[in-house]
Amino acid sequence: MPDTPPQPSDRPSLEKLTGGIVDSYQAGLRAEHIDATFLPSRDAAISVLGLVHELVFPGFIGEQKLTSDSLLDHVSTIVAQVRESLEQQIDAALRYSRNLESDGKGDDCQQCTLLARRIADEFLAAVPALRQRLALDVQAAYDGDPACRNTDEAIFCYPGVYAIFVHRVAHELFLRDVPLIPRIMNEHAHSKTGIDIHPGAQIGESFFIDHGTGVVVGETSVIGNRVKLYQGVTLGGKADALSRSARGTKRHPTIEDDVVIYANATLLGGDTIVGAGSIIGGGVFLTNSVPPGHFVYNKTQELKYRSAEKLKALEAQAAEQQ
Repeated sequence: MPDTPPQPSDRPSLEKLTGGIVDSYQAGLRAEHIDATFLPSRDAAISVLGLVHELVFPGFIGEQKLTSDSLLDHVSTIVAQVRESLEQQIDAALRYSRNLESDGKGDDCQQCTLLARRIADEFLAAVPALRQRLALDVQAAYDGDPACRNTDEAIFCYPGVYAIFVHRVAHELFLRDVPLIPRIMNEHAHSKTGIDIHPGAQIGESFFIDHGTGVVVGETSVIGNRVKLYQGVTLGGKADALSRSARGTKRHPTIEDDVVIYANATLLGGDTIVGAGSIIGGGVFLTNSVPPGHFVYNKTQELKYRSAEKLKALEAQAAEQQ
């Protein structure tokens, strides 16, 4: 620390500090959104996700002690909130995208408003089917983990269940070419659970991620039915598929039905297919396809055991020889 504390007159003025920051906004760093009208709200998108969570798992999420008599009014209120907010956010996202693509023409985009309205309605109409798929995911979590006492515990506590809920919601919007909002939702789930699933990934029924932390599922991954992943699993792309020119191509693995992939396994490449019923062992690094019904594992390393007394004696002997 300096011997003499700085005097008030030595401090830069507030105007100078402010000016330096504002000047940086003009440097074209692509880290600002100035003089632009439309941009979806991250907070609003996450709020919509919370409302949909309540629609999917009524009585568990949000208001509890629901009764058959109060259910219709309760759901009607949430549906109205979701439709209004989701429509607004989709409209803003579509106009934002149009501004990027056509030099500021999103301000006058009545088609964006109509399309946003249609997508919001289509999404809400898909909620019953979405609930059916998520019920299978919850059951898979219960069936796949002996430590899970009941399906209620899976809904309340399991990060994998929350991550697949968010993914299935975001995927519905991704399929309808909604910009930004699906990624906002999935990155929210990533920050909460440590599970990173791109909204473009195609995931079948009865999917279960056990423990979850560190799981990565890339955009063009295709996962079949009744697949189980453990923590640290990566379904990624090879280095030659990570450039901009690879956009729109199949870059991530295909996992067929009834596959189990154990912890910290890494599977890379769009042409890598793991056949139905196969098991991928922990820590495996895989860039080739696996036929159905195979077990892939690393060659067992030799483990050596020594007592603490023997280890100390060996260390003392080594010290004497030096």
